Amino acid sequence: MISAIIHLTRLSRVGFVLAREGALGLVETDTLPPFARLLIRAARIIERRNAGGGAERLAAAFTRLGPSYVKFGQFLATRPDVVGTRAARDLESLQDRMPPFGEKAAASIIEASLGAKVASVFADFGPPIAAASIAQVHRARLVSSGEEVAVKVLRPGVRQRFARDLGSMRFAARLIHRLLPDTRRLRPVDVVETLARSVTMEMDLRLEAAALSEMGENTRDDPEFRVPQVEWDTTARDVLTSGWVHGIPLSDIPAIEAAGHDRAALARVVVQSFLRHALRDGFFHADMHPGNLFVDPQGRLVAVDCGIMGRLGRSERRFLAEILLGFITRDYMRTAQVHFDAGYVPAHHSVEDFAQAIRAIGEPIHNRRADEISMAKLLTLLFEITALFDMSTRTELVMLQKTMVVVEGVARKLNPHLDMWGTAEPVVREWIERNLGPAGIIADAGRGARDVGGLLTRLPGLLSRGERVFTGLESAVDRGFQLSRDSTEAIGEAEARGNRGATVALWAIAVLLLVSLF
Repeated sequence: MISAIIHLTRLSRVGFVLAREGALGLVETDTLPPFARLLIRAARIIERRNAGGGAERLAAAFTRLGPSYVKFGQFLATRPDVVGTRAARDLESLQDRMPPFGEKAAASIIEASLGAKVASVFADFGPPIAAASIAQVHRARLVSSGEEVAVKVLRPGVRQRFARDLGSMRFAARLIHRLLPDTRRLRPVDVVETLARSVTMEMDLRLEAAALSEMGENTRDDPEFRVPQVEWDTTARDVLTSGWVHGIPLSDIPAIEAAGHDRAALARVVVQSFLRHALRDGFFHADMHPGNLFVDPQGRLVAVDCGIMGRLGRSERRFLAEILLGFITRDYMRTAQVHFDAGYVPAHHSVEDFAQAIRAIGEPIHNRRADEISMAKLLTLLFEITALFDMSTRTELVMLQKTMVVVEGVARKLNPHLDMWGTAEPVVREWIERNLGPAGIIADAGRGARDVGGLLTRLPGLLSRGERVFTGLESAVDRGFQLSRDSTEAIGEAEARGNRGATVALWAIAVLLLVSLF
């Protein structure tokens, strides 16, 4: 009960800030019940004048609420299936920039993590050059090798802050799930848990180092792309040390031109590198904004900050490749069939009807110039169409699509006349020829043979366990399934607590809203 009151108090502040900054004005109230519409109208009484546009309102509200909610807003930007396309587009502008914390605090964290004095590890240790909600970055020089490095240091107290705010978010998600049945299709509890897992991984810098190392191995032979090397001896849970990137951020177009780099070539590398990582490796950088991308003196693209990564299984990679090739070649029936083969669209729908819907997306692009065609917009429209055919949400595909939006934006800033489809086609065709052609068929047969061989070796054990299961099932059928008295009493008590909790929560929400409004 006390924890519920604490969570409700914190959530009332969240509601007040959202109302004050005008963010509630973005809520589409037409589909809400009358009581909810009335509540939102009442809350908008305290809305600040000149709150700005949608992006400004949400950004201001989440920034004012602190690091946890900035991260939450960025996460929601990758879930248009939950917040809607309009809100997701607004949230894309939310910048994860926070005031830096002091060098003394950073030094204390480093020393506690590495078990050594900063001066014994780093010959030079400079002030922070970038600060976000979870960590900040310092420029330093290693004592052991004299190399320049980037040292990422976790914010002090960040785990406790996120744990507290995530607790309130979980409470709100469970309350919404219970009191608003119509929202259950959006899976609010699952959304918060996905955010919690993502943030937990980001707050262990060893995992980011592992992602950086894996991408480095995957791209070792790529002549136009690289990532900095991890310095494992000076990396721990709260500290990540990697090679310093001597380069120009892709956001600095004048500096890129002054250095003599080919902007059109760089745009091509950005697009093809992303597609190659997604298709070839099934492991891609999911936060490729210009601040995380550099061009080094050799003209190579360098990516940093691997805190958010995306993975695609073999079936998802085939799905992506065949969809892109289907639009390139205007083979809409094949594109539709891929959705059904992957099980993304239920079998009770018509492949022909789905192909017709896809044609409505694909045909208009063939009447436009290459530089007018947006691959990211096309994928967005495709996922909107698939929702009409009961295609279930695939988080990995949503992340892929949102990353494609960012990648395309970066590439078009470098080269406004970029032909996205012509740039993508060589990578897509190469993957399809290698994986779906004769060589791919042979490789699939080899994988199938290994799977069958593994199953045969496990067959005796599986049969033995199956016999025990069936024996236990027969015994249960003969005697019936019974619950102990303790179990039935516990179920009754839990149900009673749940009903009391919902009633108290409703009254508490009403009281807190009145207090916040007046």
